Amino acid sequence: MADTPGHIQYTRNMVTGASTANLSIILVDARAGVIEQSRRHTAIASLLRIPHLVIAINKMDLVGWSEARFNEIRAEFEQFLPRLGIRDVKFIPLSALNGDNVVEPSRHTPWYSGPTLLSHLETVHIASDWNLRGFRLPVQWVNRPNNPTDPRLHDFRGFSGQIAGGIVRTGQKVMILPGGLTTTVKEIHTYDGPAPEAFCPQSITLVLEHDIDVSRGHMVIGLEDLPGAGVDLHAQVCWMHSRVLQPGKKFWLKHTTHTVQAVVTEITHRINIGTLEQEAAPAGLALNDIGEIRLRTARPLVFDGYAANRLTGSFILIEQGTHATVAAGMLHPPREVVRPDDADFVI
Repeated sequence: MADTPGHIQYTRNMVTGASTANLSIILVDARAGVIEQSRRHTAIASLLRIPHLVIAINKMDLVGWSEARFNEIRAEFEQFLPRLGIRDVKFIPLSALNGDNVVEPSRHTPWYSGPTLLSHLETVHIASDWNLRGFRLPVQWVNRPNNPTDPRLHDFRGFSGQIAGGIVRTGQKVMILPGGLTTTVKEIHTYDGPAPEAFCPQSITLVLEHDIDVSRGHMVIGLEDLPGAGVDLHAQVCWMHSRVLQPGKKFWLKHTTHTVQAVVTEITHRINIGTLEQEAAPAGLALNDIGEIRLRTARPLVFDGYAANRLTGSFILIEQGTHATVAAGMLHPPREVVRPDDADFVI
């Protein structure tokens, strides 16, 4: 749970806090109604593909618990919500001062029959938010206990990480990228012990049928719904540094468990956060700006578009001298996907 400031100079805090969220609460003062800040945070929630949105209309006690005022604010939101593509939106009238409609239903809103805020947070369906189509396992650690007293662990070699998409089953064919080697899943180990299958976002250790050289930064993928791979990337970024981003600057790009050198080759345009409309290409991106850029990496990146998979479609840029995180990025869909027949070897 993250509480992010509403002021425009803290846009980067909103982006950071919302990047892994399933649901966003937009807090609205019933007296002020829909202000620029409300539109900006709703637009950022859309940009970051947060699937569930709650418009919490607070301080209803200060407008006499007016149903007409509640409906007026709701109508203002509904004028621009269709353009943002957020499918699940809930409007809740409340007063945080005395807890009206926060935990228990309020006697002051007999005209409202929906859930309280806490009830909605506890029951909103998020299980289907995870991408369960294409299997992705960014390898975080090569697990080699080498315990001579336990025959099972003496030659054990597994690949550990958090599943970033899809479902994996024992006996399933998988590919290791980069390199394109294909093999079979021999064992799946979870916190609760061996399992016949695992799914996103579980943390697991995979044991493969064949002895393949795999290390941190590699990705184990399924042979369906394949990701893209390439060195020329197109992305949206939120710039988080006081120094202006300009083309030609080199950074470390961290994507899942993989870090690679990258250079920003072009800034194509800036995004107006209030409307999500594109503005003319600027000379640079200033602090808290969100814009479209093109990058070139030193080695190919295996990725999905952010809209399809928020885990394999996101990255951060790190300043090389200071190691400061200077940008958070969302990748556009790849132009080309990995093909199984591109494999160097098939085992």
